[in-house]
Formats: sequence, C-alpha cells, structure tokens
Amino acid sequence: MVVDMSEWKAISGLQIAIDGPSGSGKGTIAKTVAQAVGLPVLDTGLLYRFIGYSSMQNGATDEAGVLACMDECLGDMQWMPGGIFVQGKNIGDKLRQEDVAAAASRVAAMPEVRRRLLHVQQDIAKNGCVMDGRDIGSVVLPDAQAKFYLTASLRERARRRWSQLQGLGAEVSLDATLNEIRLRDTQDAERTHSPLKQARDAVCIDSTTMRIDEVVDRMLSIMERRALIEKT
Repeated sequence: MVVDMSEWKAISGLQIAIDGPSGSGKGTIAKTVAQAVGLPVLDTGLLYRFIGYSSMQNGATDEAGVLACMDECLGDMQWMPGGIFVQGKNIGDKLRQEDVAAAASRVAAMPEVRRRLLHVQQDIAKNGCVMDGRDIGSVVLPDAQAKFYLTASLRERARRRWSQLQGLGAEVSLDATLNEIRLRDTQDAERTHSPLKQARDAVCIDSTTMRIDEVVDRMLSIMERRALIEKT
C-alpha cells in the first residue's frame, strides 16, 4: 500500500509519463512526483529487469526462450508500486545489478517481448499512475495527459549510476560505469522496436545541474497550469 502524503489532488485517471535514458534520474523523480500527487508509481525498467533476470536464471538467450520463460515467471510475479514481488518477496535488490541491466537491455530489444509487456503495463495504468521508462510517452501511454522527457549529460548520468552502485556495495569504476551507460544509450536508441525517444508532446527537462526538488517543482508547476492537479 502507498501512504497518501500528497500535497496535490490529481484529476481522475491522471497518467504521468516520464521517459529518459539511464541515469537521468527518472526513477527518483517519478517516486517523488507520485508521492506529491497521491498516485502509484510504476517502474517499467524494473519490469524489464525482472524478465532479464528470469531469463538469466533459466539460461534463455534467444527470443523464443525468453518468451517461454515469461509464460512461467509472469504468473509468479506481482508488479506493484513497492517494486517487483515473487511469492510475496520483494526482489528489487537482485534486479539492480549491472549484469541484470545488460540482460534487460537485450530482452527489451525483442519485439514480441515488448508487445506482451505492453499489455501488462497498460492494464495496470488504467486507474492513473506515474510511469517511467524509455518509451512510455511514445508507445506505452501515448494518451497520457502529462509527458516529460528527463535527460542529463552522459558524465553526470554515469556519476549518478556509479554512486547508486557504490551504495549497493558494488565494486565498479566510474569509467566502467560511463562506458556501460554509453553502450546502453546506443542499444536503446538504435533498437528497431520502440527505441528510446522523446514523445512529440513531451516537455524536455535537462537535469544536469538541477536538484531533485527543482525538477519536481517544475513538473508540478506545468501540471498545475494545465489543470491536471490542484493544491489540496
């Protein structure tokens, strides 16, 4: 359950789409915005990480193998605002490792995998949510009332990701993290099906030199002007 500590009231069924490359801060921003407006936040990247993690556990490497793995693992999975749960246990920490991130990028490039997960995401979003990922505004929630594209410089995104990994106890250099981010940028932008891109009607925010609260305040201000949220 999400404790409602919202300062704002959202219109019924409000969908807020936040897209951006790895390390842009969209996950943290999504959680903060969701808490402010009283909506659940759903991390689509975590969903793909779960499929990547499950495929690794089952030795699935091609699309047919991943799809077969999905038939089994999705039945045991619950995707909720608090994260991904399997048999009642939150496995979020296992999904934050770098090898899982690489696996998630691979499965995300598989068209049929994306098609199946698209329906999962859209069904959960019907009653309103904040959803972040790489193709939310352009593909998953094309009719979302609020769309944002969050970005930052490559080095700043690598620094943020490296700091996150350090907090998890991972032994990885900043240069290695930067190279990994650069590779993921290329893979996400060049994949044939649903590549990373800014939706035509999304507001772009470069957070390189911005604090989290500054980014959130800007988003809330934009949504207030559009009468999507109002002060409680």
